[in-house]
Amino acid sequence: MTSRMLKNRKRLGIFGGTFDPPHVGHLILADEARFQLNLDRILWVLTPFPPHKTSQQITDVDQRRILLQAALDQNPSFELNTTDLDRPAPHFAVDTLTILHAEFPEAELVYLMGGDSLDDLPNWNDPTDFLSAADKIGVMRRPGEFIDLLRLEEAVPGISRKVEFLDAPFLEISSSHIRRRVAEGGAFRYYLSAPVYELIMQLHLYKTEEIN
Repeated sequence: MTSRMLKNRKRLGIFGGTFDPPHVGHLILADEARFQLNLDRILWVLTPFPPHKTSQQITDVDQRRILLQAALDQNPSFELNTTDLDRPAPHFAVDTLTILHAEFPEAELVYLMGGDSLDDLPNWNDPTDFLSAADKIGVMRRPGEFIDLLRLEEAVPGISRKVEFLDAPFLEISSSHIRRRVAEGGAFRYYLSAPVYELIMQLHLYKTEEIN
């Protein structure tokens, strides 16, 4: 591939998750990634059955899909991608990237993750093949967070050349916290975009969330 072709390649961010529910923290981090990493679009890959959450109760995927689509509709740079929805489990990131490369052969795929996920990457399924499949890894680094790239380089050689850090704001928002607030009758309105909040209310979601 020539230098001119490389320069003109579209940069697509790959943002995977269960999004149960998608909240404003997801939207803020995705938009920071789009801006700081110069991404043309972000593909939100909704995972039906994440391999690392087999013991957790997860909301029906059709309902999560409705919520996520509502969250993304107002931003033309955000797009719901159904790669993991269209294939059977298990849904490993390395397979997702392989499929997306076939779908977008001319694009540069930037896999987005948090610093904690990067730290755990040596324990992922086929981390070496994942690294080969990802053109870049966009890491959302929280204020004051230390990431030991030397240790990661020893475990997965070549990873330091793929990592691109972005400064992520410190946001104490999580889907599990929102689910708990809904179940307990607490305030949760402004953790969500208006369309997602309205759908949760209309569909009576998370009212019976198990509280531990």
